[in-house]
Order: sequence, then structure tokens, then C-alpha cells
Amino acid sequence: MTELQSEVQRTLDALVESGAERGVQVSVRRGGEVLADAVAGVADPATGRAMTPGTPIYGWSIGKAVTATIVHILADRGDLGYDTPVAEPWPEFAAHGKGNVTVRHVLTHTAGVPGIPLDTTVEDVCDSARMSAAVAAEKPWWPAGEQTGYHAYTFGYILGEVIQRVTGRPLAQVLREEITEPLGIADELYFGVPRAEQHRLAVLEDAPPPADAPEGDPSAEMPADLPLFRSAPMELFPAAEMGNRPDVLGADIPAGAKTSARAITALYDALLTGRLVSPARLTEATSVAVNGIDQVFGNPVRWGLGFALGWPVEGDETLTVFGMGGAGGSYAAGDTATGVSVAFTKNRLSPDFATTAQVLDTVRAHLPA
Repeated sequence: MTELQSEVQRTLDALVESGAERGVQVSVRRGGEVLADAVAGVADPATGRAMTPGTPIYGWSIGKAVTATIVHILADRGDLGYDTPVAEPWPEFAAHGKGNVTVRHVLTHTAGVPGIPLDTTVEDVCDSARMSAAVAAEKPWWPAGEQTGYHAYTFGYILGEVIQRVTGRPLAQVLREEITEPLGIADELYFGVPRAEQHRLAVLEDAPPPADAPEGDPSAEMPADLPLFRSAPMELFPAAEMGNRPDVLGADIPAGAKTSARAITALYDALLTGRLVSPARLTEATSVAVNGIDQVFGNPVRWGLGFALGWPVEGDETLTVFGMGGAGGSYAAGDTATGVSVAFTKNRLSPDFATTAQVLDTVRAHLPA
């Protein structure tokens, strides 16, 4: 056992034993080689089913990187361009002056369409055709390219519709044929998981609030006019109850993914080693495209084309790191400087990335030269 493997395992065991986490996975790769593959805890607290390296977990927005990767594959082939207007393959999207929104704008969260209708239900979210029509009918919040704001749901529905119209194939088929089957991860990385396979998924749970947290709804403390509240109904913000629903788990929601840590690192490793896109394409996709203040959440952001840049630590300036975090604390990324890909996936949904940062610190401290 390598030092990296043993230290990562020790960190995961401590997180589970302390009660900070319930079930966790870490995978680290470089140049096609697995450097660490560790798990701890349980996938299903009710039955005691153990977490395994192959257990898929709903990692929420870490899946945005999967959707972006499909876009980059298509761009590498010349099937679309970053400056292709979304309305070119999808004319209905041009409603309300959105005809100049490009694929690049969507990848950088500058398209001006960060919100979905406030009467959207969970059942609606599971119907990609219905959601695509609703997003196409939305009025923009700002002119394309002028501001950036997290497109939590719309990132996936817009790019997913573009992918399907450009390829003529259902999104799940594109994912399988372009990424998961070639990489040997078709049973561990999905947008929608078939009902017959859902028993393999980890069961999500919400982290208990801190002991010193005030009672009641935390959103009641926030300003009523916060843009976040206009972006989606509160019942659609990620939580275990929603994330464990069979219809949600089975739906192709391309702003999120159900994946194991080792499957998502296989994707990043394939990007870093040129197996999915050309080195020039990866350089363009992982260079700073947008730097600014997010108009939905209010935090500073730095985007490449579909990837957040830098480690998920406040003030980090590591521009060679590209990845995506997901609600609840799961995270996956690659580093063009070191060639390392890393993922930390978990089934307890925490409100921050504190344990994520702890795990990443362990990985970075013990990487072999």
C-alpha cells in the first residue's frame, strides 16, 4: 500500500468514525495509473450496505463537467463551435431576444438565463423536453456576456438540448457512446440511472445542522429579494429527499450526475491524457474565460469553458486546476500542471466543502513525485 493510499484511507476512516461523514469515496489518477482508490462507511445507513469503489452517488453539479466534456468532444470534431448561437440548432431558444446567446455564454454562466420558472415541480425537472421548452421561453436576466451568474439547472437543459439536436441522439446515448463505454465506466457514471440499477446507488442524507445553528428556516434570515430565490423554487434546491426519489435518479438531468469517484476521475484522466479531446482543446477549455462576481450567489467566480478554476478553497489561485463541485460537498477535478485527477464523493449532503478541503489537503500532501 502506498503512502498516498494509506493516508487517504486514514482520513476517510476518521471522517466516518467522527460522524462528520456517512459514506465516502476518493479516487486519484495520473497518466492512466490509479494512485489511490479508497472508501469508508456505508452507502445505505438503513441497511448497513457498505460503500464500495463502484457505488454510484448522486454528486449533483459535478455532472456539469460531464456535459461540458461532451460539448468539447463535439467542438473538437467540428460539429459545433463555442460561438455557435444556441438558437442555430434550437430556433425556439431565440425567444425574448436570446438569439445571440452562444454555447460559450452557457459554458461560462454568462447566458443571462440562470432561472427556471418558480412554479416548476420535481416532476417537471425530470422531464427534459418540458424543461427545455420552459427555458427557451424564459426572458433573460441580463444581455448575453455582460454578467455571470450560476446557471444551476439551465446550464444542463440548454447544453443537453443543443447536444441532442446537433447529434440527433438522446443525451444518455451520447454519454454512453462518447464517454462511458470507451472508458469502461458505463455502469458507474450516468445522468439518469435505469430503475433496475438504482439499488446500487448510495442513499443520500442531509447533514444535521450545527449545534449552534439558529432554529427555523435558515432562508428566513436572507433578504427576500436575493437573486437566488428567483432562480428556482426552494423545494428544488438540492436535498436528500429530492435526491433519493426514483424519478429524479432515473431522469437525464444534465446539470448533475450519478457517479462513483473512480468513474469521474477516469473522465478527467482521459481529458488530461488526450483520449477525449485534443491538448489544444483542453488548453482552451481550461483557460480563464470569465472572472467576476456571481449575480445569483454573490461570490467571486472564475470560469473556464464549463469548469470552475482553482481548488474549492477561498482565495486559491491555482489556475491549472479545473473541475466542478456539487451540492453537498462532492468534488472532482484535474490539474493540467501535474496531470493528476482527483474526486471526493459522499452521500451526506453538507452545507459547505470543509471535509472536502480536508481530503484534498491529504491528497496534495502525499502525492508521489
